[in-house]
Amino acid sequence: MTEVTRAEYCVIACSEAWRDAGEVLASPMGLIPSVGARLARLTFSPDLLLTDGEALLVTPDGTVEGWLPYRQHLALVTGGRRHVMMGASQIDRYGNQNISCIGDWERPKRQLLGVRGAPVNTLNNPTSYWIPRHSRRVFVEKVDMVCGVGHDHAAGARYHRIPRVVSDLGVFDFDTPDRSMRLASLHPGVTLEQVREATSFELAVPDDVPRTRPPTAEELRLIREVLDPGNTRAREVGA
Repeated sequence: MTEVTRAEYCVIACSEAWRDAGEVLASPMGLIPSVGARLARLTFSPDLLLTDGEALLVTPDGTVEGWLPYRQHLALVTGGRRHVMMGASQIDRYGNQNISCIGDWERPKRQLLGVRGAPVNTLNNPTSYWIPRHSRRVFVEKVDMVCGVGHDHAAGARYHRIPRVVSDLGVFDFDTPDRSMRLASLHPGVTLEQVREATSFELAVPDDVPRTRPPTAEELRLIREVLDPGNTRAREVGA
């Protein structure tokens, strides 16, 4: 097996979000999460449902295998049977996500996408996050506006869950007593000091931080020859 790139470790880390997910709708947003979801479908999560983002269910190569009417899509969204992997312009220690604006909401320094469907996504079905450039500007002490709902704002939400946050430096979860962010694994070549320097808040860190698992030979073949032969993944993570 040739040397595995950082981007390929990120694909594996994203794919693991859907391990043994069963028959749920995967909604990956971004190139590497999309490759990860398709890889999961081809390997350890064969019952995963993939969508074209509009009205069709598709196989990993894009072949149409079913129709997903809007009413059924909403039923999956609000009933905990979809797992979204979204992006984040800001994310804080409790998993609150901001994609709306930077600065005060009434007079923002920068206008972004807007809240969109983030509150419904995060309160009603599992939501993970993919962040291709880990920095203190993204991993902030407190988001400027809550779009995706974190653990400190989700009391009583039946299906609220944030399985993981994946960045170009590592994998993070919320497996702590106060549901704050924890470093779950480091990608190979990344140090703990790098992650701490790039994060504006104090992360929970276990005594022994594992490395993100490498792809198997078959997973690497699928990534390179079937799912992304053009190596477009390197555009998001070049290391």
